[in-house]
Amino acid sequence: MRRRPGGDRGQVSVELLGMTPLIILTLVLMWQCVLVGYTFTLAGNAADEAVRAGTATAPGGRQAACEAAGLRNLSSAWRGDATVSCGGSGYVTADVSLKVPVLFPGVVSFPVTVHGHAGAVEEVKQ
Repeated sequence: MRRRPGGDRGQVSVELLGMTPLIILTLVLMWQCVLVGYTFTLAGNAADEAVRAGTATAPGGRQAACEAAGLRNLSSAWRGDATVSCGGSGYVTADVSLKVPVLFPGVVSFPVTVHGHAGAVEEVKQ
């Protein structure tokens, strides 16, 4: 049998070039999953902060205090499309809705909304 002069030299480079798009796609999908998870974390934390402020405020100013507290710790990338609503008497609830960004926060968002919900008993002032 005769061997070719170059043999298998360069085969690894060719295989790496063939796999590069798949590797990049996998990394992009993993990053997007991280952004979805982080958005869930932000929505839950914003709801907790909002309900905490809502329980310590009189019912007349509850919605404003609740919304301000819910948006306070969100970065501008998530704050733009965020909605915060509070309600209840005796047991205060807060709902936060955030849009999931696509790859880079603050540029474009998926039409998917992540919801965070929290509730707490109203503080009694004596």
